[in-house]
Amino acid sequence: MGTELLSLPCLHTLLAKNNRLGGPGSLPKGLEQAPLARSLRVLNLSGNRFSEVPPALLQLRGLRSLSLGGNRLHGIPPDIQELHSLEFLYLGGNFITAIPPELAKLPSLRYLVLCDNKIQSIPPQLAQLHSLRSLSLHNNLLTYLPREILNLVHLDELSLRGNPLVVRFVRDLTYNPPSLQELAGRTIKTRNVPYAPSDLPESLVRYLSLASNCPNPKCGGVYFDSCVRQIKFVDFCGKYRLPLMHYLCSPECSSPYSSASQSSTSQSESDSEDEASVAAHRMQKVLLG
Repeated sequence: MGTELLSLPCLHTLLAKNNRLGGPGSLPKGLEQAPLARSLRVLNLSGNRFSEVPPALLQLRGLRSLSLGGNRLHGIPPDIQELHSLEFLYLGGNFITAIPPELAKLPSLRYLVLCDNKIQSIPPQLAQLHSLRSLSLHNNLLTYLPREILNLVHLDELSLRGNPLVVRFVRDLTYNPPSLQELAGRTIKTRNVPYAPSDLPESLVRYLSLASNCPNPKCGGVYFDSCVRQIKFVDFCGKYRLPLMHYLCSPECSSPYSSASQSSTSQSESDSEDEASVAAHRMQKVLLG
């Protein structure tokens, strides 16, 4: 782009997407001191060849919308925090592997698009983006989300499809309905129907002895072969979050707790209560698949 742009003191929007920008001299020198730097509010450089965010762009303090999707970015510079007026940031379709905590220092950010990258984790500092309305993280490498994400009280849309986290979540939701034999066995066990070894074939007596109690304290049910697997993260010794596998009798059981230790049990119960207390309007749309 030529230096002629620098002398446009009233230019508000600059669209230069789907070009071949990205090499040396792609942006005019002196951009950060030019009148354009004070007037520009919307800049779209998506579909180009930038391998890093040009440092000059980080000096455009009045910028409200920045799009660098579909480039060759491998990271987000910590100096992104200097764009205090930024409301919309689009970095989808790159090769970004990590999100710097400094990104959380954008007080006006409302829409953050990081889809189609290689991001493996979300820094808990992102919970400081109190103005955030939409967070797009689909098609990354996320296996978990930080608990702090519940503090994004104004978040209306969260897109997570195409991540290992969601793939595992959807797989864990699969549930093979119990057989008629299991339904009968559950009824006998939960209603304490009396029976003696002489009343039933030996195979059924042995089958009834294999009943497992559902770990959900509010359920009181049992299961045999048909159960729902659920991973629950609990605090351990105040330092670690351990993933523990629970086997529930049905999909309706959603509040299991760990009996590994008294401390982890009480913490897990409070975790379930905290998660259940999140009001529905706090997350109006979660796109999982």
